[in-house]
Amino acid sequence: MSRVGKRPVSIPKGIEVKCEGSKLVFKKGNLQKELDTCGRVSIDVSEGTITLAPVEGVENSRAFWGTYRALANNIVEGLDKGFQKQLEINGVGYKAAVKGNILELALGFSHPVNFEIPKGVEITVDKNIIVIKGNDKQEIGQIAADIRGFRPPEPYKGKGVKYSDEKIIRKAGKTSK
Repeated sequence: MSRVGKRPVSIPKGIEVKCEGSKLVFKKGNLQKELDTCGRVSIDVSEGTITLAPVEGVENSRAFWGTYRALANNIVEGLDKGFQKQLEINGVGYKAAVKGNILELALGFSHPVNFEIPKGVEITVDKNIIVIKGNDKQEIGQIAADIRGFRPPEPYKGKGVKYSDEKIIRKAGKTSK
């Protein structure tokens, strides 16, 4: 039995949820998100909660049960509160700036690295901290991983772009005898 799938998803006020066949449609204001379960799980929307259950006779329905519950919960949480990731830039001369819808990064290369900010995502820079905000957890995580991938932190001096809660295990440098 799925421990995650058993728990119902509570719907906060201001978010409308409709079940259209095998699709869940979430609305808050003008934002709309969809979750298509492809008939793998049965959906019950009632009294401010969403309850999911595996469909008997459908292959792998029990495997998808907890996954779809977690995805539905992330959509509700994203529309209600939103998600954010923080990246930290370490290194002499390393800096970031937002210019319009482009994040410009100086990461020690001979050229600036330009990252186009997608719609629905807000990026702010304060000194050496980049804050990425949005309502889609997967998109925010992917954007943070892409920005970190331009210059991952190196283990000797710790220079590069890292998550703010990431610990870099430092290596000892060369020693002379």
